[in-house]
Parts: sequence; C-alpha cells; structure tokens
Amino acid sequence: MKALISVSDKRGIVEFATALHEMGWEIIATGGTMKTLREAGLPIINISDITGFPEICDGRVKTLHPKVHGGLLGRRDLEDHLRQMYENGIEPIDMVCVNLYPFEATIAKEGVTMEDAVENIDIGGPSMLRSAAKNFRDVTVVCDPDDYATVLEEIRENGNTLPATRLRLSAQAYTHTAEYDSHIAEYMRKQAGLPEKLFLDFDIVQTLRYGENPHQKAAFYRASKEVPYSVAFASQLGGKELSYNNIQDANAALSIVREFEAPFCVGLKHMNPCGAATGHDLKEAWTRAYEADKVSIYGGIVAMNRPLTAEVAALMKPIFLEIVMAPAFEEGALEVLASKKNLRLLEVKMDNSREPQKQYVGVNGGLLVQDADVDIKTVTDDMCVTERRPTADELADMDFGWKIVKHVKSNAICVVKDGMTLGVGAGQMNRVGSAEIALRQARDAGHKHGLVLASDGFLPFDDTVELASRFGVTAIVQPGGSIRDEDAIRKADEKGITMLFTGMRHFKH
Repeated sequence: MKALISVSDKRGIVEFATALHEMGWEIIATGGTMKTLREAGLPIINISDITGFPEICDGRVKTLHPKVHGGLLGRRDLEDHLRQMYENGIEPIDMVCVNLYPFEATIAKEGVTMEDAVENIDIGGPSMLRSAAKNFRDVTVVCDPDDYATVLEEIRENGNTLPATRLRLSAQAYTHTAEYDSHIAEYMRKQAGLPEKLFLDFDIVQTLRYGENPHQKAAFYRASKEVPYSVAFASQLGGKELSYNNIQDANAALSIVREFEAPFCVGLKHMNPCGAATGHDLKEAWTRAYEADKVSIYGGIVAMNRPLTAEVAALMKPIFLEIVMAPAFEEGALEVLASKKNLRLLEVKMDNSREPQKQYVGVNGGLLVQDADVDIKTVTDDMCVTERRPTADELADMDFGWKIVKHVKSNAICVVKDGMTLGVGAGQMNRVGSAEIALRQARDAGHKHGLVLASDGFLPFDDTVELASRFGVTAIVQPGGSIRDEDAIRKADEKGITMLFTGMRHFKH
C-alpha cells in the first residue's frame, strides 16, 4: 500500500506517517513534507523517484505527471486500466494526504502583493485531491488533520478505510478544493474589476427543528471568519436548542448592544426593542430596561454589554425569558438561572470594532447584498436647526434615542428620557402612526413632560411635531432631508421644541 503525502499544514503529520509506516505502508512525499518526515527518521520515497522527472520551475511542477495521476485514477476493478498501468510502469497509489498552500492566509496579510498571492496558488495539490476523490472506491483522500485518527483506526481494524469513510472524505476533498478555488476566484476577480459573481463561504452550525413556522425547514450557517456580537460564534452555556426566530431576535438584540459603551441592557421581542436603558452599573441598566415595558418583555430576549452577575441574574429569574446574552457570566450567575432548563444562556464575544461587513437578504430568485449598517453619528449640539438649543440632558437623550431607533423596524419612532425607552413605535405604514404608539406608551406609563423623540427617517410634514408637542416632547432628533423640512422646523419653533438633524438615515425594513 502506498500513500502520497504533501501538506502545508503539518499538524500531526509525523505521527500520522509514522503510524502508516508501522502498518507497512510506503510513504511518498514532496519538498518540505519529505524533509520533515525524513528528519523524523522515516524512510520516505522522493516523488521524483516515482515520476523519473525532477521538480522544475521552482517547484511549480512536481506531481503533475501520469505516474502520479495514473496511480490515483486507475480503477482496480477494470482490466483495461490495470493493463495500461502495468504497460506504462504505473503503480497504484492508495492514499493521498494533501492540504493546500495557504492562499487565504497570504492575501489576509497587510501589504501583500499580487505576486505573493499568485505564488501561493496551489496547482498540484488540488489536482491530486480531485483525482483521489474521483476514485474514492479505491483511494483514500485526506485533507484535514482532524481525520487522521479515524483513518488510522479503520486501517488497523480492517486493513483499509471503509467505503463509507472514503466517500465522506471524497466529499470533504471536493469541498476543500471548491472553497480554495472560490477564494482565488474572488481575489483574482477583484484584481480584474469583475463584479458579476458572488462566492459565499458558510459552514453549518446546526439543523433547526423548523424555520419561521413549523412547516418550514431551516438550518443555521456561520461565516468562515469570526466577528464580534455574533450569535453564530456564541457559546451556549445552558438551555434548549436555539430556534430560527430565536437566532433572528438574538442577532437584532446584539446589534443594539454594540452601540453602547456605558452599562446597557435591552429587552427585545420580534426583532424590536421593547425596553432599553443605560445605568451606572448593570443592575441599574437591567432594572430600568425592565421597568420600561414589563408586559412586552414576557417571552423576550435580554442582552447586555457587561458580565452578568448573580445579583442581576436573581432579578431576571422570576421573568419568563427565551434568551439571556452577555459577554460573560460571573460566578454564581449560571447557578441562579440553572433551574430554568429551557432558558438559553449565550456568552457572546463583544468588542468595539466596526469592521466593514456585508449583509445578505434573500429575495425570490435573488440575493440583495449591502454594507451592514454599523456606522452611526454621535448626536451633537451643532446639529441643531431650531431657535432653541438642547440642554445637556436633552442632548444625551437624543443620542441615546438615536442609537435605539436605528434598530427599530421602519417607520420607527422612539420616545426616551434619562437614558431609558418610554415608548417604541415600529413598522407602521406612516410615521404619525408609529409616533402615536410610542407617545401613548410613554403617557400611559405616566410620563408627560420633558420627553425626547427620535425618528429613523425624516418628518415629511409638521404633523408628527404637532402630535409630539401635545404629549410633552421637548426635543426631537431626526435625519432631516425632506423637501418640507422648513415646515417641521417652523412647527418646532412654534412649540418651543429643540430639533436636531443628523443628516444620516437608518431605515430598517
């Protein structure tokens, strides 16, 4: 039995090759792999001794030879194949263990040149993987060090790998080469200015019980690169399996949390915040977020930007929640919530980076792609467009409300005061409708004076300003940009309301 080994990732390769050698396998190797294995004391056959041809073109050509690919592709069950192999001095190769030049790692380096990138495009490796994978009935193909143990165990027990394993490894090899080629294609197309293809690389996290509704099948995938504030890369510390709707809601909650540096907590239902607040510490932030809407938070999701303490966990425990998310769970917090067996507890990596990300939305027969809306402007006094300028407290609340309303379904209105939501109007067909919902929530909770209103889009008429004044609003923050901005400004001046234009819209459909 012969194995051809040529790996860039040399994790465990000495141990793997040693075990094969001890079981009577001959090892063929190339370049750096041959050097590594020979230094470990293994008798290695140089690939050039098989092909009868030296490595040329700086190692670009060494395995692209009929004696390699004939040994891999020749079928052992066909007499013609065996005869042709014999007549041409080709011996069967029973295993290929190959992983590829680190192209993706190379192009991720700062300042990498196109020449460096091209030199890290593997040619022989993918060719050997594809040949071995095609002939999986006779050949074992290994491209992942994590499979070494399984391969060795089956050879020890059966004399060779099992057919089902060879089929699985074949599929993995084709996946490996497909991903590799997609990275190369994406890079080269970018260099050539060709935008008409999109390559996506996502790995399955779990198959879900169902999708948005029980009759819909669904699965959850994550990107190859880890990002902060991601439920896809979260660690689940307790509770039952996440559902499709849980994941959607958790993602929405984490998007809100990332806006705040001060201690912050948000409760969320159906991808809209139902209560959110900052505080001097997490206990105050949670208490105020809960007080903002004790009814809607039932069956909701809670996310915070500070480690969950046992004290705050005890305050949460009596309330029916679906998910609690935090950057960490302090000693005792898990124990407090452990009795709630269905409550999902997620530890989520959080940092303040705002690296550009893409957002993908499926439509019937297509895919919309846009830059994720991770940017936001700090609300400042120089954005004021009315005669009355904001007080320091109003300015702080406008900044808070602006960060919240960004994450509410359009048309979106938030009413806030003292770093706490008092009313949220989401997803209405006109902005006055959303304003009425938010303002009535605030009034029904006993808040009638000194309120701040935030709108995700401009106010096209003065009707929202008129309505806000009747409910005790003294400050409004909105993007501006309507052809009738002057009407809204005039009405605000008439009512003594200070109004700020951010010049940045945050629609969320």
